[in-house]
Amino acid sequence: MSDTNTLLTLTNVSRHFGGLKVLQDVSLDIPKGGIFGLIGPNGAGKTTVFNLITGLLPTTSGTIHFEGQDLAGRKPFQITRGGIARTFQNIRIFKEMSLLENVTVGMDARLRYGAFGLLAGSGLFRSEEKRARDRARELLSWVRLDHKAHETADNLSYGDQRKLELARALATEPRLLLLDEPVAGMNSTEKSELMVEIENIAARGYSVFMIEHDMRFVMGLCRQIAVLNFGRIIARGGPDEIRNDPQVIEAYLGREDDERDEATNDQKAAA
Repeated sequence: MSDTNTLLTLTNVSRHFGGLKVLQDVSLDIPKGGIFGLIGPNGAGKTTVFNLITGLLPTTSGTIHFEGQDLAGRKPFQITRGGIARTFQNIRIFKEMSLLENVTVGMDARLRYGAFGLLAGSGLFRSEEKRARDRARELLSWVRLDHKAHETADNLSYGDQRKLELARALATEPRLLLLDEPVAGMNSTEKSELMVEIENIAARGYSVFMIEHDMRFVMGLCRQIAVLNFGRIIARGGPDEIRNDPQVIEAYLGREDDERDEATNDQKAAA
């Protein structure tokens, strides 16, 4: 029986590509509520974890349970309908559509009118369409983009495109939101803005599981963090525990001057 405080459980999960062991016996418990972080250097296997959870890849061994239900064999759209939404490291929005249309598209799995209602222009279709647009505007307001609702997504700054993708993921009404390196490519100002948006989303009762390599961002958001290195979990704990763990320092954090270099690069990007 699953722990009532646990939303997602990975048990001894491995994924091999031929002779390459990308993940080896990974076990994680993602709690209900709050923000959980998975960090690690590039190539550690973080995105593979998300691909397994969302059904893009099957596990080689081990199990993944969401709210006590085994996800094995479920297709990505079934997992989305079941309550797990995801953003991607590479932005996947419809750039030729308006922001409102982008978010409304994300609600398709939740609308009730079906193909016949759409073709017939039924009252249910019109009612559902209005409900979807109202909800889309609300979600855009959560990420402070509602004033641009009718603009084309391609006109947005990079940081705002990230926020739009976040709003579209929320449109599926998830109980667990997976964020795949949400601040990749952002400058320090954009990172600070997105941190506020994610905190607000968690405060509204959503559970968030993020993978990220930006240590400052993760430490500022997550109460619990796991560290992945060469496909294995090497540490778990709160920010202070992770920050001071010798294995993490050796495998991931690097030297203090590396962090100063990163801060300098952020300042240059913001200039």
